[in-house]
Amino acid sequence: MSQSGSVEQKVLFVSSAGGHLSQLLQLRPWWVNHDRRWVTFDLPDARSKLEGEVLIPAHFPTTRNLLNMARNYQLARRQLSEWRPDVVVSNGAGAAVPFFVEARRRGIPTVYLEVYDRIDSRTLTGRLVRRFTTKFCVQWPEQQALYPGSELVGPLY
Repeated sequence: MSQSGSVEQKVLFVSSAGGHLSQLLQLRPWWVNHDRRWVTFDLPDARSKLEGEVLIPAHFPTTRNLLNMARNYQLARRQLSEWRPDVVVSNGAGAAVPFFVEARRRGIPTVYLEVYDRIDSRTLTGRLVRRFTTKFCVQWPEQQALYPGSELVGPLY
């Protein structure tokens, strides 16, 4: 059990480095109580932000790069098989897609948090992972119109 009394879960976070990773780090009050691993790009800012955490390097660039999408799918298969998280959480970008596809195939719940700075159109990653997502969360009411059935969680700064 965690300090808050909830059952500790195994959480696999998947995101790009930079702003995407920074947003997931805002969830620290929740994830600090869980066993977690982070899939992101092995870049200086990610290593710095995740010091002391388990960092699993994803292949990049991911945007429209089919070879790296395939590499990340193999990474997803390996990680989800070896570690078997209770949930996969992401807010994008492209590295999330193969993890959500494979998590769905294995019956592992997924949570996607749409980025806070896109309120007038859907993101490519949001469109791609939507059908593989157990819970799709948005940060602004305007985003709910873009993603019917999504859950409004409010902005994470």
